[in-house]
Amino acid sequence: MSVPLKLSKAGRLIWRRMLHLDEPVPQRSQAEVEAEADRNYAWNFAINLTEGAWFWIGISFVSSSTIVPLFISKLTPSPLVIGLAAVIAQAFWYLPQLFTAGYIERLPRKKPAIVELGFFAERLPALLWPVSALLAADHPRLALVLFLGSYAWHTVGAGAVGPAWQDLIAAFFPVNRRGRFFGTMSFLGTGLGTAGAFLASWLLERYRHEFPTGFVYTFLIASACILISWVFFALTREPVQPPGATPRSSDRPWARLRRIVERNANYRRFLFARLLLASTTMGAAFVTVAAVQRWQVADGTVGLYTAALLMGQTVANLVAGWLADRFGHKLSLELSSLCALIAFSLAWLAPGPDWYYGVFVMWGCTYGAMVVSGILIVMEFCAPAERPIYVGATNTALGVVYAAVPMLGGLLAGLSYDIVFALSAAAGLAGFIAFHWLVIDPRRQPVSSQAE
Repeated sequence: MSVPLKLSKAGRLIWRRMLHLDEPVPQRSQAEVEAEADRNYAWNFAINLTEGAWFWIGISFVSSSTIVPLFISKLTPSPLVIGLAAVIAQAFWYLPQLFTAGYIERLPRKKPAIVELGFFAERLPALLWPVSALLAADHPRLALVLFLGSYAWHTVGAGAVGPAWQDLIAAFFPVNRRGRFFGTMSFLGTGLGTAGAFLASWLLERYRHEFPTGFVYTFLIASACILISWVFFALTREPVQPPGATPRSSDRPWARLRRIVERNANYRRFLFARLLLASTTMGAAFVTVAAVQRWQVADGTVGLYTAALLMGQTVANLVAGWLADRFGHKLSLELSSLCALIAFSLAWLAPGPDWYYGVFVMWGCTYGAMVVSGILIVMEFCAPAERPIYVGATNTALGVVYAAVPMLGGLLAGLSYDIVFALSAAAGLAGFIAFHWLVIDPRRQPVSSQAE
């Protein structure tokens, strides 16, 4: 298999060894691959559960909805910079996936892309977060640049290997067990993350007069947990299978996306609804800052907001996984849209800071259902060989929306936070209408019949 980069001879050798491209590929049928996955089901379930738990704990200490906006607000008053951080958090994981999916779908082994390549692309930059916090008091501009740069590096790197990770999850777990696994993993991770959020709250309150010490500790814990999760993922057992068909060399990512949308009518309607749901994130980055500016809430309270967010997410992860295995992911996404409507209606109309606990609980429910069902439902619109390109196409299209709406929110926030929250609530209502009346659950419609 060719290397998709112009590298030196030594670079090509490193690349091929990193992705195990020179190792022989066993020629096995799909039934044999599924049999191996079934033999390793218990092992992969336990290992991925542990890996996901550590990752979610780490992310709770660098929450993009609470702690990151608070940290940035101490370095600059600009809502556009806070909007930029939201773009990084929400869009940069999604944007690269269409451009890497074509190459990843031809890899017989997806695990090396996540473990070897992912260490440098995704995990290593997390070590720079506590360094940026250390610089914050004396060099705020440098700290801001270093944090945003490393945050972007981490998020883009995670997105680049994202199709490989999602394809592995589909290979590890059959369709009627994916929701159970994903819901349980997210439930455990966010449940432990809630405990982490209380610790983050204590740290930020304990060192509220010694900025940036509290952030140094929270970011240090985040980076350590993210590295530990990488160790566990390296222990997974991949059912190696022959790679998918090679796309034509003249294919371009957007051309492949256009062909998918043109030929699959139900997927086209789903993508429209999913983009509406993604638009609700316009207000997510500004809820914390609105509470701080309107009612001068303490740093420790922001940590409690994170706990409320994770409590809602914990419940939604478990419920969405259970609902998805029994009734399909469409129902979970409808409920996610309604939760977004409630969350931003509360943020818009809240008469005091205590109402924001309800905002974060409901936004946590929105996000929890999106994480479980928003990712897994895409795999049901296509045949197994097409999973990486469908995942990449969906996520890159979402990335465009996730890049645009926070910056639009940053511009509108300069006028009024209420405008931002009202538009986010409207997007939630529109998303529910689109999912409920336009999209057919893919489990009730064979893949072959979804094309016009």
